Amino acid sequence: MADLSDSRGLSASGLRAQAARLRHVSENIANVDTPGYRRKLTDFEAELSPKGPEGAVRTGPVRLDQTDLPRLYDPSHPMADEAGYFQGSNVNLVIEIADAREAQRSYEANLKLFDQARQMSRGLLDLLRR
Repeated sequence: MADLSDSRGLSASGLRAQAARLRHVSENIANVDTPGYRRKLTDFEAELSPKGPEGAVRTGPVRLDQTDLPRLYDPSHPMADEAGYFQGSNVNLVIEIADAREAQRSYEANLKLFDQARQMSRGLLDLLRR
């Protein structure tokens, strides 16, 4: 029974991590046209907890993508300098959509594993009650 509980804990940690990843991706997509916006990035780290199951994950600290911001020419833009340029966002919509799809599929896989472990636990409890 402990293994099933551990598998639910692992799946739950994956669900939390992928939900945080989706949140960052959605913030990036929302700011694709925001001047000076830097893409948010996060990595996954092992969750080292004496109480939790071995192999659990969490998101690491949020980092800002340090790639150069594109210089866009629009002399009428309120943030344009005297030469007519302003700094755009370094968010690439194609990459963000791909990241969102990957995070969504991983979230769904973790949810399915969580649900299967829950059903198996319930089945074992039903057998023990007989």
